[in-house]
Amino acid sequence: MNTTAGKPVHLAVYDTLADWETGHATVQLARTGHEIRTVGPSTAPVRSAGGLRIQPDLVLDDLRPEDSALLILPGADLWDTSDDLAPFARTARAFLDAGVPVAAICGATAGLAREGLLDDRDHTSAVSFYLAATGYAGGGRYVEADAVTDGPLITAGPTEPVAFAREILRLLGVYEGEVLDAWYRLFHDSDPAAYGVLEKAGAL
Repeated sequence: MNTTAGKPVHLAVYDTLADWETGHATVQLARTGHEIRTVGPSTAPVRSAGGLRIQPDLVLDDLRPEDSALLILPGADLWDTSDDLAPFARTARAFLDAGVPVAAICGATAGLAREGLLDDRDHTSAVSFYLAATGYAGGGRYVEADAVTDGPLITAGPTEPVAFAREILRLLGVYEGEVLDAWYRLFHDSDPAAYGVLEKAGAL
């Protein structure tokens, strides 16, 4: 039974968040009927790395795993320059403990590593030594791949927003099989042959 059906996807937003890392995922989710809600440290607007001003829909302290289909954690300079985003990593722990998916990309993977959430799960990031610098104990589970899914956890590096989205779409059952592969080939490889598959499936 899918216990996340009908629940919103929550996108974490905070100052310096990397705009380019989550757009493929959130746009495709929204286009297929998933509500996207932003969650911030407070109700105060945040400013992305690209200068976008974002007003959070929800405060992190009010977010409960049982009310969500997925928590998406984008990268941000703050993951590596302060402890300001540690509460988001602790929330990710609560989500995973409850069996609710978490998807982390770029700097957010380092935040999860510091929280101990990658010690016993397959994962990836920008490069292995980036995570090793956190002092985490999960180096043996690092996978050289564009994106990795281990149970309810998705990880990816900063150059793989399309692969990150692919794993999210797969995990939430938005697309699968040939259609998912075609979606990835279209947006990652600009493969014109993928159009026909997606058009036939009504996925454009």
